[in-house]
Amino acid sequence: MFDAGAMRYIVLQLISEKPRHGYEIIKELEQRSGGGYTPSPGAIYPLLSMLLDMGHVSASADGNKKLHTITAEGEAFLAENRQFVDAIVARMSDPAESRDDLRTIMHELKHAVIAQGQENHPSAAKLEHIRAILRRTTAEILALE
Repeated sequence: MFDAGAMRYIVLQLISEKPRHGYEIIKELEQRSGGGYTPSPGAIYPLLSMLLDMGHVSASADGNKKLHTITAEGEAFLAENRQFVDAIVARMSDPAESRDDLRTIMHELKHAVIAQGQENHPSAAKLEHIRAILRRTTAEILALE
């Protein structure tokens, strides 16, 4: 869904809309991408720490969570990069692009394989059938010119 470094801009944009916890950011990104992209906590929390270190956000205790709020420096950074941020937001909200994105389709495949491979203790035959489909698909993709 995001090019290298683009996540920083979109997370900062979300925080500029309203103060947020890390989990809220994950869920908002999932919702805005139509379910086509869900960042991992391992991607979001270090990014929030980086934004804090850069002075783009501040964090305050909110129970056992941190509530992140954009700073004046963060607002200025977003303003300087408004065109880029708007392009990312537009790409995220385009359901056709999200639906056809290769990463989205790969995640859908991964979830289907996991679901079928763990559902009701699948038989050895079912697992082998899944493996055969994956091998065949891999070979077809590699054979593309």
